[in-house]
Amino acid sequence: MNNILQETIFRIASKEDAKSINDISKNELGYSDCTESLVLQKFQKIDFENEVVFVAEYKKKVIGFIHAQIYDVLYYESMVNIFGLAVDSKFTKNGIGKSLMAKVEEWTKSKNIKLIRLNSGGTRTQAHNFYRNIGFSDEKTQLRFMKSL
Repeated sequence: MNNILQETIFRIASKEDAKSINDISKNELGYSDCTESLVLQKFQKIDFENEVVFVAEYKKKVIGFIHAQIYDVLYYESMVNIFGLAVDSKFTKNGIGKSLMAKVEEWTKSKNIKLIRLNSGGTRTQAHNFYRNIGFSDEKTQLRFMKSL
């Protein structure tokens, strides 16, 4: 195990992490419209019974996060949906993303749920390989449609 991973603390996020989550969302995921105030506003609405955000903290700096929520639909068993996973690029390839996923797996099991799903943009091929390497399989290819109101 490498020193970075050994020295990283994985914990439930708090509102004090909003700036770091914003920075990682912008820099690593490319969400240029993200703002610290938006992250803080959304964080205050989290229902911690059905939703979780974990952060990875290294030397008192948040270097990654994962956001997941219980996902219920009428036509399938309950599952957990991962909304976002990102690690500061200076810390990738150290097991941080894998450890964040493991935290969500533990949380999912604690909710007696047996399935985790996620969507990943078609161009994020490195992320696709990462997910395959930690046991996820491609279920389907789909298009996402949006309409601004």
